[in-house]
Amino acid sequence: MKVVIQRVSEASVTIEGQIKSSINNGLLILLGIEDADGKEDIEWLCRKIAGLRIFNDSEGVMNLSLKDVGGDAIVVSQFTLHASTKKGTRPSYIKAAKPTVAIPLYESFIKHLETEIGQEVGTGEFGADMKVSLLNDGPVTIIIDSKNR
Repeated sequence: MKVVIQRVSEASVTIEGQIKSSINNGLLILLGIEDADGKEDIEWLCRKIAGLRIFNDSEGVMNLSLKDVGGDAIVVSQFTLHASTKKGTRPSYIKAAKPTVAIPLYESFIKHLETEIGQEVGTGEFGADMKVSLLNDGPVTIIIDSKNR
């Protein structure tokens, strides 16, 4: 499982002109799922994300987690995180899990993250054409791969 985490002042997901989710202070999480991913990847990543100290404390030092600041989160499925660009100019997505595998893992990831941070998480819609808008705060952008612990 790969995630791109962006600390945001605001973020939203729009599908067919309708806002599906929106947040203020928090994290926009782009989630890429591959066939080899499972429950252990979900648990490890959600624990890591919830505790990641990337929010400023009163002295302006990144010393607080999403849980500490009571921040919000949006999780958006993004199979393109598993793009292989080794050959040619057209990326291959062969490592990205098919919907039958990815959807249950995506849904489990959301539920597990909600448990970790103690609140509801906004989402996109798996497989939809989404417009993701964000105001990156910092900017702070972190990439984590559960296979590189």
